[in-house]
Amino acid sequence: MAASAPLISKSQLSSGIETLDHQEQHSLDDTIEKYIEGSGPAQYLQVILVSLAFLFDGQQTFISDFSDAVPSWHCTDFSNQTCYSSSNFCNLSNSEWAWDEPASSSIVSDWALECGSSVIVGLPASSYFVGSLIGGFTLATLADSWLGRKKLLFLTCLGMSTMALITAFSTNVWMYSGLRFLSGLFRASIGTCVVVMSTEMAGKKWGGFVRVVGFLFFALGALSLPLIAYLNRGSPWRYLYIYTSIPAIFYSIIAYFFVSESPRWLCMRGREAEAVAILNKMVPTKNISSSILKSAFKPLDHEQSNLDIYSSMKSLLERRWALKRLLAAMTLGFGVGMVYYGMFLGVGSLGFNIYLSVTLTASLTIPSILLLPYVIERFNRRSSVVAFGIASGVCSIVCAIIGEELKTVQIIMSLASAFCSCAALNVLQIYTTELFPTCVRISATSMFRQAINFGPIFVPLLVSAARRNNSVVYGVFGSVEISCIFFVIFLPETRGLSLSNAMDEQEKKDNTNAYVS
Repeated sequence: MAASAPLISKSQLSSGIETLDHQEQHSLDDTIEKYIEGSGPAQYLQVILVSLAFLFDGQQTFISDFSDAVPSWHCTDFSNQTCYSSSNFCNLSNSEWAWDEPASSSIVSDWALECGSSVIVGLPASSYFVGSLIGGFTLATLADSWLGRKKLLFLTCLGMSTMALITAFSTNVWMYSGLRFLSGLFRASIGTCVVVMSTEMAGKKWGGFVRVVGFLFFALGALSLPLIAYLNRGSPWRYLYIYTSIPAIFYSIIAYFFVSESPRWLCMRGREAEAVAILNKMVPTKNISSSILKSAFKPLDHEQSNLDIYSSMKSLLERRWALKRLLAAMTLGFGVGMVYYGMFLGVGSLGFNIYLSVTLTASLTIPSILLLPYVIERFNRRSSVVAFGIASGVCSIVCAIIGEELKTVQIIMSLASAFCSCAALNVLQIYTTELFPTCVRISATSMFRQAINFGPIFVPLLVSAARRNNSVVYGVFGSVEISCIFFVIFLPETRGLSLSNAMDEQEKKDNTNAYVS
């Protein structure tokens, strides 16, 4: 029997799907976009206020470069020919050498950790990232559920800065490591909140620009540390925590009163009236009413309206496509994050002035950030990640191959690796926010950021263990990054696509795009 002819042709079906999809997509995202596309002064102020949290996050993340550094030393007994500048002071008696600065300038000299195991020396910095990893799993879903973006930003920033202030009064390395763990636990969701809130507050026209602002503040936070530490040289390491934590506490209080909640999140929770008030405050020249948002988008259905704090995570794990994206993004984040944070946390092993090395590394991240709007506007996300990631990995491997015989070349290649890893990481953070719908965006982005934090857990231990042979460290960095970067093939391209709001909406869009293509 001959097969019957289809009632609708393939082209008609494709066209019909696109039409229906366009009608459904012309909802929350498009409606809000219509009113905020101008990006006025109020929006810029909100973006700057939110992004300032990144500055304090950057300071606490890299403060161990100075507080945990092994200080320089000198020989004191010149009559004894066993002490040289290249000697291992652990093999010398205490009368043969001394620190160049007061012992209180670093936890290493303050608590006599200089000859301890690499695990003990690297424990505080690793504890910070372990806390950040756990905090990402425990706190992130609160932003997608009942707590929201704004309150979570306040909670995490205040908690991080308070723990940092208490850290200044640590009496031993164990207490110090525990407080660093708690500081990392609270800071886990700062970056996620900043990236997502900036994305959701700005229109598509200025989306790339406002997201760059957050990354720029993080770089400025890292760049401010060498100056603060240099002015504090010779003084107790405890002052570093006091000088960086108190301003962060004041910022947290200001942010609580002046930062607005994301209108998109409010709509997803069915709180249109609050969303309208914020939109009218941000864009006073346009008259927005609750009826407009209600007609554009109804409150979350049963799947997304569940206020259980782990419902968004459950949605990610139950959908095969979402889990596949999440695992691929996390693998990428692990590889790129290890190199990015490793170049910062390992600058002390480069063998030259630590103030200058941190300044150079932090300074190079700024042009990579300023390059970001051009990259995301002109190039695909996947090709950008691959290009920057492989370049960073290759530069790290070159550092390992040439060793310390060509010290100047090694330093240049390490800085180039830091530049490329920063660029790759920034593209990845934006890419991840575009891969998932609004209802799970914070949770997915936070999981991705926890993968970034997983790599740096091992960096302080690795750097401490290979203190006299940093070629091993560079070799590990490059190999891991290049191995992970190819997982980008499991992710779809998102350039030029609008954001989705619900899981079903995202799935339907993906199926339509796959069918049409």
